[in-house]
Amino acid sequence: MIVYGVALLSGCLILGMLLGESIGVALNVDANVGGVGIAMIFLVLASNSEKFKSLADGAAGNGIKFWSAMYIPIVVAMAARQDVAGATEGGLLALVAGVAAVTVSFALVPVLSRIGNNSSTDKS
Repeated sequence: MIVYGVALLSGCLILGMLLGESIGVALNVDANVGGVGIAMIFLVLASNSEKFKSLADGAAGNGIKFWSAMYIPIVVAMAARQDVAGATEGGLLALVAGVAAVTVSFALVPVLSRIGNNSSTDKS
C-alpha cells in the first residue's frame, strides 16, 4: 500500500510549496523559499504523529515508511548539488567555507558517536 505513502508525501509537498511561496512573497523574493525543506519537515512530523499510527500498521505503513525514507536522501542530494554549483560560481571564499563545513562535520562524527554510545549503555 505504497499509495498511502504517496498521498502523505503529496500532501506534505503541497503544503510545503504553498508555505515556501508565501514566505517568498512575504520577503519580496521572486522564489519559493524552503518549500521542499518545509515539506520534508512536515513529512517527518506527520509520519511520526499519533494520528497516522493506525495507518502505519501493516502494508500501509510500509508505503509511508518507504516514502519517508526515500524523500529525505533525495532532498539532501538536491541541496548538495545546488550548494556545489553555487560554491563553484561563488568564488574561492564560498569553496573554502564549504570545505570547512564538511571538515567540521566529519570531525564531529566521533564526538556524536560517543554521545550516542553513552546514552545507549545507560539504558542497559
